[in-house]
Amino acid sequence: QVQLVESGGGAVQPGGSLRLSCAASGSSIRLSDMSWYRQVLGNKRELVANINTDGSTTYADSVKGRFTISRDNAKNMVFLQMNTLKVEDTAVYYCNAVGGFISGNYWGQGTQVTVSS
Repeated sequence: QVQLVESGGGAVQPGGSLRLSCAASGSSIRLSDMSWYRQVLGNKRELVANINTDGSTTYADSVKGRFTISRDNAKNMVFLQMNTLKVEDTAVYYCNAVGGFISGNYWGQGTQVTVSS
């Protein structure tokens, strides 16, 4: 079992930046594949970024060059640095963990990101 808690969301103007954090507890995530997803009410949850245990990353085309996912295994945390934010980045952002020491697919409760002028 692992518990994931996201933080760092908020309201920002277009062009601004936010850094989301995902803190894991209950189990180590150092061997887990970690991802950030986002969801707009009424829409399907979509993958934003993924980081594997070897540090390799993938990004949705819509965020490439603007968002950076990283992990700190010593702190059992994952981060999403979001720069040059756009109105269309507005969503609830969720942390996801799968594999490694944990059995199953785990989600955090989400953190709201609102980009507006």
